[in-house]
Amino acid sequence: MDINIEALLDKVSDHVKSLASTETILGEEFTLGEFTCRPVIKVGTGFGSGAGSGKDPKSTSAAGGGAGAGIGITPLGFLTTKGDQIYFIPSDKKTPLSSLIDKVPDLVEKVADMKNKGDKKEEKKEEKDSK
Repeated sequence: MDINIEALLDKVSDHVKSLASTETILGEEFTLGEFTCRPVIKVGTGFGSGAGSGKDPKSTSAAGGGAGAGIGITPLGFLTTKGDQIYFIPSDKKTPLSSLIDKVPDLVEKVADMKNKGDKKEEKKEEKDSK
């Protein structure tokens, strides 16, 4: 059995290249109000291979080999445009906008609680007035 490590590594690296293309690094563009946004990610890859041969007492010779690759993807942020202005909003650092977005669920919950308390006070007031 003849193992062609070079061909095996070429095949693995071609597959990783197809995963880490420019379209992967710069995600699909989307619009948010007046802003056009494009996600940006970082892609890291790693390769490994090995081969060996030797004498096996039960046969004339023995050989083996293998190759592997890994890929890691990390979101970096958003490339954003408005008119002729270009901005980069990092996803790993706290900016006023990201802090606000993080707080939106809490704010919505607090507003809903305040509304519910106001509705309950109105109901109690109506009950007292009707008695």
